[in-house]
Amino acid sequence: MDYCHQHNLVDPSQAGADRPWGIRVTLPPADTLRKVLGDEWEKLHWYATEAERDAAFEQMAIRHGYYRKTDNPTQVLEKIVR
Repeated sequence: MDYCHQHNLVDPSQAGADRPWGIRVTLPPADTLRKVLGDEWEKLHWYATEAERDAAFEQMAIRHGYYRKTDNPTQVLEKIVR
């Protein structure tokens, strides 16, 4: 598979590697964005090691600086293993 953009989530050197540790991102049941994305929407991120996954999980759980003070992110993060 060709990779033409550096912002791709998968590093080309790791594309075929086993990545059993994951993070599932979903939305809470009452989130209004479900009307746009659908009730079954989820995003999965996979990592080669548990430590790598846990570090990414901590970063994803931080309230990022680009939110307005009145914004409250509602994503649900779940650690998973396949």
